[in-house]
Amino acid sequence: MKNIAIIGAGTMGNGIAHTFAQSGFRVQLIDISEASLKKGIDTITKNLDRMVSKEHITENQKQETLKNITTFTDMAEGVKSAELVVEAATENSDLKLKIFKQLDEICSADTILATNTSSISITQIAAATSRPKQVIGMHFMNPVPIMKLVEIIRGYSTSDEVTKTIMELSKILGKDPVEVNDYPGFVANRILMPMLNESIETLYNGVAGVTEIDTVMKLGMAHPMGPLQLADFIGLDICLSILNVMYDGFKNPKYAPCPLLVNMVRAGKLGVKSGEGFYDYSENRKAEKVAKQFS
Repeated sequence: MKNIAIIGAGTMGNGIAHTFAQSGFRVQLIDISEASLKKGIDTITKNLDRMVSKEHITENQKQETLKNITTFTDMAEGVKSAELVVEAATENSDLKLKIFKQLDEICSADTILATNTSSISITQIAAATSRPKQVIGMHFMNPVPIMKLVEIIRGYSTSDEVTKTIMELSKILGKDPVEVNDYPGFVANRILMPMLNESIETLYNGVAGVTEIDTVMKLGMAHPMGPLQLADFIGLDICLSILNVMYDGFKNPKYAPCPLLVNMVRAGKLGVKSGEGFYDYSENRKAEKVAKQFS
């Protein structure tokens, strides 16, 4: 397997493209927007430059990585020679089902179709295709070039052969794959999102402030960043979407998103990407200044 197509040039898509390209794979990075593709390549270049400056890779390795990536705005053209397609579009079930239906129609019969979804059912996505045995989840962690974990999620019909292939492929990328079964939130977000939601509830109920909550979890639980800072980093809209998927899937009130989270998303306070969440990022991307609403 040498030809990999990536659908989506956003944060996760360009990170996945970077990782495959750096490992010597030929990557077709696909997005409907030329601007998004340019931004994605710019991000990959900046991240590679940082790796060169830290002497993790050479300038030659950087150039080889960039040469391995070709961009496309036409999906049919982009997946033409792909042996594996990894979808990394927005975390929206309707969009993903539409993409997989289209991929099923235009990809070679033996192409494996993977999704980077962090919560949506692999079985549901696979049902939109005529090849459910060849559909699997590859949930990379952000930032993809650095984080070692990949959750490999088997749908109801995913074959043993496809699962083995993707597990071995993940190891070639220098990742540590962990196989899990297909339930809402899988493992990572089923455990993480309720913790983030409870942290927001703690703030909402006035138990402690933003800095205090994050400090307790960093110093007391040895977390590298506090839960509110992490929620900002992930994106509060993404957190809300994942919680809604789990709430709909389990019908358990413990997964119901905090009203504060819902209101912040409605107000466009999404965290780092919008410039404000629980912290104010207007001056830099570090969580140094608590947002005015909570200060």
